[in-house]
Amino acid sequence: MTCRERVLTALAHREPDRIPMDFGSTAVTGMHVTCVAALREHFGLERRPVKVHEPYQMLGLVEPDLQDAMGLDVEGVFPRKTMFGFPNEGWKEWRFHGVDVLVPRDFNTTVDEKGDLLIYPEGDLTAPPSGRMPAGGFFFDTIIRQRPIDEARLDPADNLEEFQPVSAADLAHFREAAAAARATGRAVMANFGGTAFGDIALVPAPFLKDPKGIRDVAEWYMATHTRRDYIHRIFDRQSEIALQNLEAIYGAVGDQVDAVFLCGTDFGTQTSSFCSTATFRELYFPYYRRLNDWIHQHTPWKTFKHSCGAVERFIESFIECGFDILNPVQCSAAGMEPAHLKSAYGDRLVFWGGGVDTQKTLPFGTPADVREEVLGRCEVFSRGGGFVFDSIHNVQAGTPVVNLVAMIDAVREFNGNK
Repeated sequence: MTCRERVLTALAHREPDRIPMDFGSTAVTGMHVTCVAALREHFGLERRPVKVHEPYQMLGLVEPDLQDAMGLDVEGVFPRKTMFGFPNEGWKEWRFHGVDVLVPRDFNTTVDEKGDLLIYPEGDLTAPPSGRMPAGGFFFDTIIRQRPIDEARLDPADNLEEFQPVSAADLAHFREAAAAARATGRAVMANFGGTAFGDIALVPAPFLKDPKGIRDVAEWYMATHTRRDYIHRIFDRQSEIALQNLEAIYGAVGDQVDAVFLCGTDFGTQTSSFCSTATFRELYFPYYRRLNDWIHQHTPWKTFKHSCGAVERFIESFIECGFDILNPVQCSAAGMEPAHLKSAYGDRLVFWGGGVDTQKTLPFGTPADVREEVLGRCEVFSRGGGFVFDSIHNVQAGTPVVNLVAMIDAVREFNGNK
C-alpha cells in the first residue's frame, strides 16, 4: 500500500498492510524542535537547523527525509500564520537550548527582568507581549490581557474578532500547500483554523495585539455557565463564518485533503471533565454537528477532534455530532483504558494517538518500557483498523532520543510480526 492508501484504509475501519504513523501533521501530533533535531542526528540526516514551524509549543518541522526515516504516512497542511499572528516565512537562525534552529522572520523576543523570554503578536515589539517562556523553559505560555469587563457593554462581536472571512492570500496558500502535500504520496491532514469553539489555547488570542471581549481563561470558563447566552451568540456566528470559509476552502483545495483538524477544545482533565455531558450537548454539540454535517455532505474529508483527558463520557456525543477521529486518546486518564475504548467505540471512531504516554513512559521510562507499552497499544488499537499511531499529544522536550527510537522500532516490530 502507499502511505495514503494505508491511512485511508485505517480511516475506513479496515486493517491496512501495517499501522500508519503520524508525527507532525497537526499542532497536537508533533515533536518539540529539540527532539526533531535529535532524531535527525540519530538517523544521520543532513545537518541543518530545524524549523520551528509552531512557535507557541516550539514544535519542529518534520521534513521529508526524516519522515522517510521514521516511516511516516501523513502530511500536514498548516495556516499561513502562526499562533502569534506572524507568517511562517523569512526564516532566521536562533540558538535554543544548545541547538541551532530556524524561526520565522517576525519571531521577535525580549528578555524581562526575571530572565523570561517574551514574544509579541504579529512580531510587533511596540505591542504588549502575548507569550512568555519562563527562564530555562521549552515553550511559551499565553499572557492574559483581559480588559476590565463592563457587563453593560459586553459584545459577542469582541470575541469574534479573529473569526473573519478567509482571505484571498490564505486561500492561495491553502491551495498551494494542499497540492504540495498531495504530491508527497502521504495522506493529507489539513489545519484550516476558525472551527474551534472555546478552545482555551485560542481564547486569550495571542495572535491579536489588543484582544477585546472575554480573554481570561478563568473568566471564560465561568462565562460558559453564567453568560451562556453570550457564548451561544459567539458560537452561532462563528459557525456561520466557519461554514462560509469551509465552502471557499473546499473550492480551493477540493479532494486533495483527506482529513481536517476541526477542533482542539479540551473537555477532560486527568480524572474528570471541564463540564457535564448535558452542558456539552447544550452548548457545544449543535455547532460541532453543524460543521460536521456540512463537511460530510459536501466533501470526502474525515473530521478530527482533539481533546485531552478523561473524555470517555463524551465519546458517544462526539460520534453523534459527526466526528470521525479522536485524538490524543489519553489512556492514562480516568476511564480511558485502551481495551474498553476499542471495544466500545472502535468500530465507529478512529483512534489517532494513544500509542505511548508522553507524560511518563516516553520521557522517563526505559527503552524496554517504551517498547512494551507501544506493542501493547498497537495490539489493542489496531484490530480491525481504525488506528493511526501517534504518541499521546506532542513529544516533549527532554525526551531521550533512545526512547524515541525505541518507539519507532516497536511499531516496526509490531508491523513486521503481522
